[in-house]
Amino acid sequence: MSKSIFLLRHGQTVFNAQQRLQGHCNSSLTDLGQQQATTIGLSLKNKLANKRQWTIYSSPLGRAMQTAAIVAEQIGIDSDKIVQDIRLQEFCLGDWEKAYIPDLKAQQPRLCEQRDWYLMAPNAESYYGVKDRIEDFLADVSVPENIIIISHGLTGAVFRGVYAGMTYSEVFSQDLPQDAYFLLANDKISRIQCDIYSEMTLAV
Repeated sequence: MSKSIFLLRHGQTVFNAQQRLQGHCNSSLTDLGQQQATTIGLSLKNKLANKRQWTIYSSPLGRAMQTAAIVAEQIGIDSDKIVQDIRLQEFCLGDWEKAYIPDLKAQQPRLCEQRDWYLMAPNAESYYGVKDRIEDFLADVSVPENIIIISHGLTGAVFRGVYAGMTYSEVFSQDLPQDAYFLLANDKISRIQCDIYSEMTLAV
């Protein structure tokens, strides 16, 4: 694959902080989530030799678009140029959307023993459904060579898995950070950690 892709998850949301599942529903970024988005935006700004060569793609879900707008502002890219792509949105979590994770654990004490427990939700979108839309995105010749993608925790893990040819278990053994992002280039994945205070200091 010849594309260079920076892939990140949206910042922390109100539902994340409340330990509630989101899926296709939405909640706004917390103050921390906005800081995380700003920090990653500053980090990206320092890594891009020419911002004009890069296009921002985002899941159309509100939390991703809110993150994308903050990232675009830090880099100096017009937020009107953000491309919304439904293929990048999060798994639908069916009947568990808006549910509190502690409540689900209380009802099913062994639920979280498996890393893919989210997909056990009644009427949840299947792994293969999401895998298909990521494969379609990566094969899409209309997508530019240099892109910054704002997606979600689970979909981002599947994206990295498809890119690197991971097995199902490898996909769900990955972490889902909101304080780091990934460079996918030359068939390799590099994790870039972001520290809020060091990035802010560099920006001053």
